[in-house]
Amino acid sequence: MAAEIVNPRSESGTEGAQEPFDPAFALHRGGKMAISATVPLRDKDDLSLAYTPGVAKVCTAIAEQPELVHDYTWKSQVVAVVTDGTAVLGLGDIGPEASLPVMEGKAILFKQFGGVDAVPIALATTDTDEIVETVVRLAPSFGGVNLEDISAPRCFEIERKLQERLDIPVFHDDQHGTAVVTLAALRNAAKLTGRGLGDLRAVISGAGAAGVAIAKFLLEAGLGDVAVTDRKGIVSRDRDDLNPVKRELAEITNKAGLVGSLETALAGADVFIGVSGGTVPEAAVASMAPNAFVFAMANPNPEVHPDVAHKYASVVATGRSDYPNQINNVLAFPGIFAGALQVRASRITEGMKIAAANAIADVVGDQLAADCVIPSPFDERVAPAVAAAVAAAARAEGVARR
Repeated sequence: MAAEIVNPRSESGTEGAQEPFDPAFALHRGGKMAISATVPLRDKDDLSLAYTPGVAKVCTAIAEQPELVHDYTWKSQVVAVVTDGTAVLGLGDIGPEASLPVMEGKAILFKQFGGVDAVPIALATTDTDEIVETVVRLAPSFGGVNLEDISAPRCFEIERKLQERLDIPVFHDDQHGTAVVTLAALRNAAKLTGRGLGDLRAVISGAGAAGVAIAKFLLEAGLGDVAVTDRKGIVSRDRDDLNPVKRELAEITNKAGLVGSLETALAGADVFIGVSGGTVPEAAVASMAPNAFVFAMANPNPEVHPDVAHKYASVVATGRSDYPNQINNVLAFPGIFAGALQVRASRITEGMKIAAANAIADVVGDQLAADCVIPSPFDERVAPAVAAAVAAAARAEGVARR
């Protein structure tokens, strides 16, 4: 049965009803973004330079020296925001058209926070190879590709194949943006309590795109141990129901050899990271180690309500803007792409991501406190600091081309 279409101006859908106007629909009417010119078109002289015949000189120069495309077009300043609409926010597989408001939103975040232009591209296919082939053919127009809201485990293969075939950064934000900001908050939480990453054992609830990426990234950064859980419990070597991604995860995580449920994993754990939704029993939170950290990032309902978390944890973070310590990807991806584009990086490396996390953490500085282990998304220092750190790391790792 088709969903009922309700007039955005009327909650009941009754024609003529005087219901409160919905500001979300008002803001989105006509879309949230537009293309604008950066050069004047006032007269025939301007036209002859911006288009024919002047443009032909530039085209010929680029044909002879392809690298000039970065200097004489927008290529090095623009990112493709690509989705197939299969994992949009908490809405799931809603399709490419319904994903467009989110992709437009992502594009304006790129511009507002990182000064990077971005174009939403929603694809009418969920086939992995078709997505890869389509993006490869679109790539000459862009300086980078931000994959967005593509369901796991396809997202891992799509990102890997694209990075193998393209010489521009490919970045799945649901994975890596979340991991970068999580590491930044965790570094500061550890610093606040006089510990290092190597002293911590973490539990991640959720073995999708974000959970897998966070686990790998934290281990790369030096975390002591991490156990990842899915709906069936701890991802461990003894399970015979794991897909290839989870089997690989089982090989590098859970050094303690834990088996069983999320509750089992949380006993004595130093860190809880939630990227799955659902509710964690209070008794399980209470069983964590002293001075624990609870990062319950599901939206709109955290896996552990902050009021409950504060009873047992020394640092509490969520994905929501109405609580302190918001783990928000906008702290990462605008600056990461700005830095990568600045140096025309061929890819985004682990070192560049770690540099981004460190830069975000360092912005907090003397403000470090239990309710301030991560900067506000509106802190104007963040994106420039991240961009500079990422650019420097790209040069150090040999992936910069300028």
